Amino acid sequence: MTGALSHIRVLDLTRVLAGPWSGQILGDLGADIIKVERPGVGDDTRGWGPPYLKDKDGNERSDAAYFGCTNRNKQSVTIDITKPEGQALIRELVAKSDILVENYKVGGLKKYGLDYDSLKAIKPNLIYCSITGFGQTGPDATKAGYDFMIQGMGGLMSVTGQPEGSPGGEPMKVGVALADVMTGLYSTIGILAALAYRDQTGEGQHIDMALLDVQVATLANQATNYLVSGKAPTHMGNAHPNLVPYQTFPTSDAHFILAIGNDSQFAKFCAIAGLDDLPGDIRFDTNRHRVENRDVLAAKITAVTADKPLDYWMEELGKAGVPCGPINSIDRVFEEPQIKHRGMAIEVPAKDGSMQPGVANPIKLSKTPPSYKSAPPELGEHTLSVLANLLGKDESELDALSSGKII
Repeated sequence: MTGALSHIRVLDLTRVLAGPWSGQILGDLGADIIKVERPGVGDDTRGWGPPYLKDKDGNERSDAAYFGCTNRNKQSVTIDITKPEGQALIRELVAKSDILVENYKVGGLKKYGLDYDSLKAIKPNLIYCSITGFGQTGPDATKAGYDFMIQGMGGLMSVTGQPEGSPGGEPMKVGVALADVMTGLYSTIGILAALAYRDQTGEGQHIDMALLDVQVATLANQATNYLVSGKAPTHMGNAHPNLVPYQTFPTSDAHFILAIGNDSQFAKFCAIAGLDDLPGDIRFDTNRHRVENRDVLAAKITAVTADKPLDYWMEELGKAGVPCGPINSIDRVFEEPQIKHRGMAIEVPAKDGSMQPGVANPIKLSKTPPSYKSAPPELGEHTLSVLANLLGKDESELDALSSGKII
C-alpha cells in the first residue's frame, strides 16, 4: 500500500529509542528508511534482553524484543563511519535521501564530515534532525543524556509516585521511557513541518531536538501550575492536583480509576453510589470545593466503592457515562475488546518467514493508513542490496568494501 510518505527516503543514523521511534513512525507512513548501524555490533538495543525475538521455528534470535519495538519497516545497512570509505558511502546515501536523523553527541559527526553544514553542501534541501539529551547549545550541550536522568532533571519524577512520607513515597520514574518516546514524537512533528516548508520553498533545514526540552514542554498543567502560582507541585500518588475525584479507589476485589471531570459527572456518580447528599454539600458542590476538601471526600467515596466488586462499578458507571476504568496488566490490555477492535496487536513478516509481533501505529488515516511491510531487520540484512541498487556498487566494489571492513 502506498503511504503518505512513500516519496520520501530517510537515512536513520540513530540507536536506542528516541531516534528509532521517529524513524519507525516515518516508515509506518510509507517512507523508505535506511538504518545505518555499526558492523558487527548494531543498535545497542539489539542486546537489551531478555526476551528476544524468535525465528519461524520458535528459536531465540540474537535481537531483543526491545529492538523490535521501534525498528520495523526499516532496512539495516552496516557501515563503519569512522573510516573515510564509510563516510564516503554516507555522503552518497545523503545525496539520494530527503531526511537524515541522528542522535550522536554534539559534534560527534562533525569530525567525520557528516554534520549538517557539511552535508547540506551535498544536498542543499536536506532535512537534518539531531536528537541529543540537552540540545546543540547551552552549558550542558556536550553531556550525555538518558531517559531516566532526564525524567529526574526535567521534573517528571518530582510529580510521580506516592506522597512524600507515605510508603513508597520517594520520587518515581514512569514505567516507560516517556522522555525518549515523546522526543521521537516531537522529532517526527518537526520533520513533517520541515517537509512542508521545503515543499513551499525548496529549502531544507536543521532540527535541534533535546530530551530535556521535550520533558519540560510536556509537564503540561504541572508546569503552568507552577508558573502561575509560584508553588512547585509535588508527587501525589494517583491523585490529581486540579481535579477531584480523579484517582484510584478500592473495590471489594481490585482497584479502579474514577476520573470525574465536571460537576455533572460527579452528580451521576453520587446517584449510583448512594451518595445523593454530596452534590448539594457546599464542601463538594464544585470542583474548586472538592479540591479543597479532597481527603474528606476521598474517604466517603472509599467507604462506598470498597463494598462492591470491580465489575459492578464498571457496568453501572459505564452505563451512566461516568469516566472510569480498570487498572489492567499489559496482558489484559491486549484482551480488551476495544484494543482488539482497533487492531492494536499486529504481526509483521520477517526475512525468515516468521511473523514478528508488534504494536500498531495509532494514527488512523482514511486515505493513507500506516502499513507494516517488514519486521525489524537482522543486522546488515540489506547492506548489499541497498549499496548495489541505490548506489550502483558492483560486485567487485562490494567485495572491496567488505574485505576492508567498511561494511
